[in-house]
Amino acid sequence: MNIRDLKLFKHLTGTLHFGQTSQACNITPSGLTRTIQRLENELGKKLFTRNQRTVTLTGSGRIFASYADEVLQSWNKLQNDLNRDGILRGELTLYCSVTAILSILPSILERFRNTHPRVHINLQTGDAAMALGRLESGEADISIAALPDDLPASLTFKKIIETPLIFIAPKDAGKTVAYRNGSIDWQKTPLILAERGLSRSRTEAWFRKKRVVPNVYSQVAGNEAIITLVSMGCGVGIIPELVLLKSPMKEEVKILQISPALQTFSVGVCTTIKNMHNPIVSEFWHNAGNEPEHET
Repeated sequence: MNIRDLKLFKHLTGTLHFGQTSQACNITPSGLTRTIQRLENELGKKLFTRNQRTVTLTGSGRIFASYADEVLQSWNKLQNDLNRDGILRGELTLYCSVTAILSILPSILERFRNTHPRVHINLQTGDAAMALGRLESGEADISIAALPDDLPASLTFKKIIETPLIFIAPKDAGKTVAYRNGSIDWQKTPLILAERGLSRSRTEAWFRKKRVVPNVYSQVAGNEAIITLVSMGCGVGIIPELVLLKSPMKEEVKILQISPALQTFSVGVCTTIKNMHNPIVSEFWHNAGNEPEHET
């Protein structure tokens, strides 16, 4: 086995999807299959169980994934130890939402790239609710994420900014928002929720405190999709204010003044504690600001 094989294996343990990994790693699906088969032949154990719908890690696969993690971290350290010219080399995989790319990453990346131009950065984008999962699966080295109410013990977090969680309505809210006794009637006003993630859990907690079962119109992945549906008059949505400020559709919606306000988001960089031993991750962390705001 070689380092590239281990990298392909590790990526596949995160996606559990041969097509996604082959596309992301620039290898044909058949080439990826042969790589995994070669590893299984060398180990004498099945690493994945596959059927027509799903791919899952076997018990042996989970053990080998820990081994691959250790080898790849040692490899990165070796590469830098061998190059004693003080220049950091290697790869860093970042995962974040489009909003984070527009609002948070530019200044951090500029500082990091100016200091460490030989580090290649792989940037992955997607639903912010998936950010912590990408770290735990090993698909990303660092994520830009919202601090959850309970940060897993394996992760560490550094706050960069705080942003309110806000209610938004169409510009012409009169056709969408229903009122009763001067307050929004949530049983008649359609509500657009995040499919998963921190904003979803905090919204549900907010309605539980009010002892109201809202009229849920739609559940979608991604804050940008919520803004789009709201702008079309489909209902009221709940998103971090930071997302709205960077949205090209911000003029198509308006913020509703709702009391009590939802709990604010702390947004920052997040990684696994074991990743902090990686000099590239450690340097990026340093460039992201001061000492960790929250660490377990």
